[in-house]
Amino acid sequence: MPLRSCALTLAVFVTLSAHAAEPVVDWEKARAETLLHYQSIVRINTSNPPGNETLVVNYLKSVLDREGIGYQVFALEPNRANLVARLKGNGRKKPILILGHTDTVGVQREKWPVDPFGAVRKDGYIWGRGTTDNKDGVAAGLMLVLHLKRLAVPLDRDVIYVAEASEESSTSPTNVGIDYLVKEHWPDIEAEYALAEGGFVHSENGRVRFVEIAATEKVPRRARLIATGTSGHGSRPRRDNAIVHLSTAVSRVANWRPPMRLNDVTRTFFERLATISPPEEAARYNGLVDPQKTGAIQDYFANHDLGKYSILRTSISPTIINGGFRQNVIPSQAEAMLDIRALPDEDMTAFYAEMGRIISDPAVEILPAAPGRPSAPPSRLDTEMFRALEAAQRRLYPGAITVPGMVTGSTDLAQLRAKGVQAYGVGPRFDEAEFAEHGWHSDVERLSEDSLYGLVQFMWYAVLEVAAAK
Repeated sequence: MPLRSCALTLAVFVTLSAHAAEPVVDWEKARAETLLHYQSIVRINTSNPPGNETLVVNYLKSVLDREGIGYQVFALEPNRANLVARLKGNGRKKPILILGHTDTVGVQREKWPVDPFGAVRKDGYIWGRGTTDNKDGVAAGLMLVLHLKRLAVPLDRDVIYVAEASEESSTSPTNVGIDYLVKEHWPDIEAEYALAEGGFVHSENGRVRFVEIAATEKVPRRARLIATGTSGHGSRPRRDNAIVHLSTAVSRVANWRPPMRLNDVTRTFFERLATISPPEEAARYNGLVDPQKTGAIQDYFANHDLGKYSILRTSISPTIINGGFRQNVIPSQAEAMLDIRALPDEDMTAFYAEMGRIISDPAVEILPAAPGRPSAPPSRLDTEMFRALEAAQRRLYPGAITVPGMVTGSTDLAQLRAKGVQAYGVGPRFDEAEFAEHGWHSDVERLSEDSLYGLVQFMWYAVLEVAAAK
């Protein structure tokens, strides 16, 4: 046989052997169990505050105990526990961490058409608080370790599953979640890679266009504007009226557009999106690097696509204004809260100095809040983990592409990136319009059953690629 034919035959044999050796999950059978755990977790009210995440930890303990999967429970407060389970590998590679948070934001029950903690199964969806943020991730991580254990998958690295508390207020002074785990129990969660929330499978008209893997996120950096003046009677207008000075300052800040800056993640995001977009959209994405076009493109995003506009720069949104206490009294002080979402590498000292120049009013002081989540470099796009996520996309959504993304909000992957972990956000499938109405924190939060099952499969194939012994 010619040498070329021998090589080809060997390659085919190796490929078929590897495929044949891959652990096989009966996905149809797994649906019922996935749904059971998911609904059970959603039905536990862990609104934060007060949290009560230990209730979910107790449920997870009962499941893991039946399967013989070892775990530890770490709690700074008895009602707000974190669970850390571990499947041991042979130690050839560093661990991978799967992170899901068990708390949710609160609800206004009168705005819900169903019981927000009923996990109601309706019209192909599961409705309830936490269905998208982030009890889908908690359930998917649970199913991952259950399948790995039941199939006795040999592992080159430990797989760590963490159900954490208090993500929705992780930077509070009494943090009981990721900050506590990083500070007090880092050896128990230290990993090379981590997967958590933050990504999406983007669908349009029933077709998956791209899978967005969050490789970085903006950093919350809030500040107050404090205007001072002389108090007095409302019948005698004053030039140093604190409310007038504050209003002018807020207007100037809101109309200020800090410079656009792309990083490796956002640059690749737009470049890859351009390859699958209609000509007009592709021209916008490609035109961001053209100084003659970028201004008009940014204006378009500001009016039509706030998510893409936000990832171009450090953004500022005035959110709260306080001033005055009686209608006929000019107050001596007025305040405004600014929600600042900084690019990961923003020099905040220089940023506040420029903001002061923009305001240009000695009667207005900028008072930055204490830093919350840490800033950290974006996770790399050339890692074994990112390639595994791309491979999982090709397997499950062959007509789509993978793009790296920057989360405009914040997740607890920030604390892990700050410790050097290459961390990536993944998530379920969403139609753009569906997410806008029924996604994170909405009054009608829901997730389709198919999206839930798809997330379980996506996480399985990605983790299997980097963790299973070769």
